[in-house]
Amino acid sequence: MSALFIGLMSGTSIDGIDAAVVDFDGTPGIVATHTHPIAPELKQRILTLSHGCDNELEQMMLLDREVGLLFSEATNQLLQQANIDATSIIAIGSHGQTVRHYPDKGTTLQIGDANLIAEKTGITTIADFRRRDLAAGGEGAPLAPAFHNAVFRSTDEERVIINLGGIANITHLPVDSTEIVSGFDTGPANILMDSWTERHLNQPFDRGGDWAKQGEVNQALLEQLLQEPYLSKAPPKSTGRELFNSDWLTQQLNSFGETIAPEAVQATLCQFTATTIADAITNHCGNNSAVFVCGGGAHNRHLMQLLQTALPNLRIDTTEALGVSPDWVEATAFAWLAKQTLEGKAGNLPAVTGASHPVVLGAIYS
Repeated sequence: MSALFIGLMSGTSIDGIDAAVVDFDGTPGIVATHTHPIAPELKQRILTLSHGCDNELEQMMLLDREVGLLFSEATNQLLQQANIDATSIIAIGSHGQTVRHYPDKGTTLQIGDANLIAEKTGITTIADFRRRDLAAGGEGAPLAPAFHNAVFRSTDEERVIINLGGIANITHLPVDSTEIVSGFDTGPANILMDSWTERHLNQPFDRGGDWAKQGEVNQALLEQLLQEPYLSKAPPKSTGRELFNSDWLTQQLNSFGETIAPEAVQATLCQFTATTIADAITNHCGNNSAVFVCGGGAHNRHLMQLLQTALPNLRIDTTEALGVSPDWVEATAFAWLAKQTLEGKAGNLPAVTGASHPVVLGAIYS
């Protein structure tokens, strides 16, 4: 018998809503997928709210409703395209759209009203996954490592899963089942590169990393970027657009004036992402792991090559090799988290988030 759940994910890059139907009858299998567009005007309003604006409370309330409706549209279109009846779906796991994340202050905010999702789809919806972990003293992020542990862990090889979304995070999966899984946000993945590409090329991202490949890394800028205190902070830790954003990058560039060509900045940002991830793996995961990449950055050929160069002794592949497309790991993870919640099972890993104990995550909207 099938056990169908839907996962909805919109990440730091705000480049679309990933929606996936996942069958958890046995090994998780992706049944259908759909990426729902986010209009540029809506994306800009979300970014404005994230960075701070006038009438923030009013804007948050309005966007909470609009994003909830958009998540509902994504779900209904997914089901229509796949010819799946809503009654076949047990529940939806909705990540929502993060607009603020302050783990050091014990709070985080994801918008996308789950009441509307449940109402407009007719499907039980689980949302607000992060705040219960925060209540237990954790960072509320990253949450995907628990899913990585359940699906990707091997008794034959040590593995590291890298998620390259707006922010990069890693999960270390030891081969010894008695060893604790670890993971944390390493720093930027695509967020700075996307912003720089949009600013100079009027494109949402650097396809394949081709623009970055044309530039030459500026070593002085790279060394300055690597001085960011977050990078040397011990895990558990998580970060987001609150730290790594266009204003942060502008501040980093101020001392260089106009002396660095735009493509050289892009090349440096790509190297910055690769270096911070490689350093995190070397310092916290050892040198015996197979590395598997997921998220949009898995399609950045230049970044993937830089990672292999920085980690020459490790085999690097995408999660396709493990049976899950790199584009759909995050959405599948939130479908799995919804299943965990309905079954009364913990969805966090305290060693990853820093929570004092395992907790059932999310609120249920029937």
